[in-house]
Amino acid sequence: MAEENRFKERYQTGDTPWDIGKPDSNLIQTVTTTPIKPCKALEIGCGTGDNAIRLSQQNFHVVGIDASEIAIEKAKEKASKADTKCAFLVSDFLTSHIEGAPFGFVFDRGCFHTMGSDKERKRFAENVNGHLGKDGLWLSLLGNADEQRDGPRPPQRTARDIVNAVEPYFEILLLASGHFGSNRPNPPRAWVCLMRKRR
Repeated sequence: MAEENRFKERYQTGDTPWDIGKPDSNLIQTVTTTPIKPCKALEIGCGTGDNAIRLSQQNFHVVGIDASEIAIEKAKEKASKADTKCAFLVSDFLTSHIEGAPFGFVFDRGCFHTMGSDKERKRFAENVNGHLGKDGLWLSLLGNADEQRDGPRPPQRTARDIVNAVEPYFEILLLASGHFGSNRPNPPRAWVCLMRKRR
């Protein structure tokens, strides 16, 4: 809950370095190369909507959720200008069941990694699992603890943190070290983790 309020405050003050004004290259690459067929998709922590809009343009039926009303209003404006059909909702993922489930694909860029404990991460993974249909896929981008970084950085997690949380619910298809899509010359390191719901 404190995390949710912190994000709301940061949108109010405009302190949103993760909002890069374009879809994350890791999402585009994964959807294209895996490939992931168009389906019902959920973006957790959609921010101002760039990733959801891109998926919608690729014929996904997208629901984007975020705790920040400011972010959701901006996302709706962007979707309207881009003439895409995305549903954007103000919602807390951990306490709400999102309408439209089951989804075939879930994406989060920097939400899962804000969970500070094993218990919270497991709860998050369990909730993603509950929103996915059979063989549903989850792509998560997380701060990578292998990077020593001075100054502001996203929360960082180890590969073990990820595996411990998702193992009961997901089969990991890809866990690769990369970088967040960014406007900075030196973008933060990221884990790119693609998972399939266990049967």
